[in-house]
Amino acid sequence: MIAVEELRAIVGKAARADILKGLAEGLAAYGAQFGLHRPEALAQFLAQIAHESGRFRHLEEVWGPSAAQRRYDTRTDLGNTAAPDGDGYLYRGRGLIQLTGAGNARAFSAWAGKRFAGAPDFLAEPQKLAAFPWALLSALFFWEANGLGRFAVKGDLTAITSAVNGGLNGLSERRHLYVRAALTLLGYRLERGVLARFQKERGLVADDIAGPATRAALHAALSELPVLKPGAAGEEAAKEVRRIVGLPAELVLVLALALAALAAAMFLPEGGLP
Repeated sequence: MIAVEELRAIVGKAARADILKGLAEGLAAYGAQFGLHRPEALAQFLAQIAHESGRFRHLEEVWGPSAAQRRYDTRTDLGNTAAPDGDGYLYRGRGLIQLTGAGNARAFSAWAGKRFAGAPDFLAEPQKLAAFPWALLSALFFWEANGLGRFAVKGDLTAITSAVNGGLNGLSERRHLYVRAALTLLGYRLERGVLARFQKERGLVADDIAGPATRAALHAALSELPVLKPGAAGEEAAKEVRRIVGLPAELVLVLALALAALAAAMFLPEGGLP
């Protein structure tokens, strides 16, 4: 769907290799289920998680604590208790979208438990949100639970930012990362003057500035592309990710019933049912 080298080009050399690898493999395994095989949606998604993770350097919130972080402890809107009992730090942001609060940990546990056999209880073990594949799956959960795909297909980065952040903090960098992701997905090499070249090709003023008209043109160009596929390497990586996560819980139940029926059939008299 997207290669490690492309992800590094978008965010820069400081990105952690393990995060890039986990993200590329996880998108190959699960991205299409969440509409991220559409280039215009993937560019929006990458812009958000790249910003939230410090350009793929952190899977756990950097703790000061700041004044805002101190308030986590009594943020009942995040599912934490009203008492200053340490749950703000315990359920600090983790994963690629920095899932925060006991309420989100509880909701993600319920979501993951229905889909993956052996999914952890993230309320009891919140640290596992900072490990792959859950670091990505928690971001996909948030994307789905908040219906962010509907904004992505419209190219509405501001609405997505508001949903992710609760405001517009970091909007400028999110836009910058979106432009880099969009150009990369369109097949451009990120070098000096590349945006002006795109603008010229699309009949825009080639000022090398990613204003509203240029961002709209990037979105339109991405929408014209065919859906993204994992590729051969991605398919192998996807199989490994699914093996680690486990079979979906529903499939485990189906297999169990099938095996039970087979076992029963082995003990029936010859000729089948009486």
